[in-house]
Amino acid sequence: MPFLRAAFLLLLLTSLAGCGYNTLQKQDEQVTSAWSEVLNQYQRRADLVPNLVNIVKGAVAAEKDILDSVVEARAKATSIQATPELINDPQAFQQWQAAQGELSQALSRLMVVVERYPDLKSISGFSDLQAQLEGTENRIAVARKRYIDAVQAYNVTVRSFPTNLTAKMFGHQPKQNFTVQDEAAISKPPTVDFNTPAQPPQQVEPKPESPG
Repeated sequence: MPFLRAAFLLLLLTSLAGCGYNTLQKQDEQVTSAWSEVLNQYQRRADLVPNLVNIVKGAVAAEKDILDSVVEARAKATSIQATPELINDPQAFQQWQAAQGELSQALSRLMVVVERYPDLKSISGFSDLQAQLEGTENRIAVARKRYIDAVQAYNVTVRSFPTNLTAKMFGHQPKQNFTVQDEAAISKPPTVDFNTPAQPPQQVEPKPESPG
């Protein structure tokens, strides 16, 4: 009897391995790890925003609407509880993604505005904050790319035969991924460069009217 039980367990384990059980577990862990890094980098950016606003607002007081939009976008982005389960909830994931996109857009608008204020470079701590923000935007792009790759591999396994049978048996569902439109936007992180003031728009001289 013990021999038969051991043989049955060995056969069961072999069958599970052949049907992708181990692959699903490995890929699921990779997705979870990649998602944690995405959340970590977005939180890092959110933590930088208050310092950025505090430094910039004294020099660009006239741009209050832009500063307010950044503060509001950060508040909205951080109000959504980013949990590991978020990638299993399509509606919650879309809401979180939209909120992060709004913050990205608000920061992009702020970066364009502050280029008109070259005196910002002389404010204490600004250069360090600039470098941190640049680095964080790059880390976000890298973390998102790793997450996208991990989810794609996992979702292919979940949907493919015969591993889809194992996935259904153990409750594995496709996970949420970033949309194509959002990925195209995030692939170009906000430019944080205050070394060159923005050039004023060139005026086009009207053409002289030809004599009638």
